[in-house]
Amino acid sequence: MAAASGSVRLQRCVVSPAGRHSASLIFLHGSGDSGQGLRRWIKQVLNQDLTFPHIKIIYPTAPPRPYTPMKGGISNVWFDRVRISNDCPEHLESIDAMCQVLTELIDDEVNSGIKKNRILIGGFSMGGCMAMHVAYRNHRDVAGVFALSSFLNKTSAVYQALGQRGGELPELFQCHGAADQLVLHAWGQETNAALRSLGVRTTLHTFPGLHHELSTDELEKLKSWILTRLPGETGAQKE
Repeated sequence: MAAASGSVRLQRCVVSPAGRHSASLIFLHGSGDSGQGLRRWIKQVLNQDLTFPHIKIIYPTAPPRPYTPMKGGISNVWFDRVRISNDCPEHLESIDAMCQVLTELIDDEVNSGIKKNRILIGGFSMGGCMAMHVAYRNHRDVAGVFALSSFLNKTSAVYQALGQRGGELPELFQCHGAADQLVLHAWGQETNAALRSLGVRTTLHTFPGLHHELSTDELEKLKSWILTRLPGETGAQKE
């Protein structure tokens, strides 16, 4: 059932910029959600869409596949895993296939005239994990990565890839609720510390009392960070 790369074109929910499109943001949903669902959730939390005058926001939907934590039930997930834990092996076959599919999405933006260093990728929960795989293993020239309520497994291929190659790395912006009982805050902290030790510039914002969810304060901090990585025309180089 897992789709082979090249045969999948992800469904995309797109929020177009009000002004001239000079940057793109790819926002990946958590397990079992959809691009449209994530957009609706953010709109509910902010009481308005997440929008920028110059940034196109793309909310892709993961293709349905059997998901082991649901006893093989079909779900919109970016990859499979044995369980939601940081001490089990990654299901690299499904992660790598999806890295290729998301590469095609990035390539579409580049082909439309957006430079790689004007593209951000990130996500919530599983989406944040997927974004870290895409950026740190395959696309180190993107503008940055964000991971909300996310983690990497202790033996992640991301760590292995970063340990083998040097060079400039995209900055990581992380947010995590201290009361998260599904993806423990400690897992987010460990991920942050491990990536920093491998040369990634990282920020981790902790939100006391926040569970496995999005908050207004978190999204406002994310918006501010996005604009530091993808400034408008006054801050961007015109070419």
